[in-house]
Amino acid sequence: MKINKKYEHIIFTILMGLGISFFISFVLVSINMGYNNMFMTKWLNMWGEAFICAVPCAYFFPKGIKKVMKRITFVE
Repeated sequence: MKINKKYEHIIFTILMGLGISFFISFVLVSINMGYNNMFMTKWLNMWGEAFICAVPCAYFFPKGIKKVMKRITFVE
């Protein structure tokens, strides 16, 4: 698959949000509800909500973190 380089950041952001929201929502629903007959319904619902939150975070947080990292001096 070939995609224009200018879309790299947005595709990375969407995939990162997808992966993060998938994993965290699964773990949290598992801890809070356990595995019962409503698990899949509740997890998929929470995954959708988490994805909506995770994508903007995955887009904006790295930019702010890079600015902070530039102010830190690392030494050996």
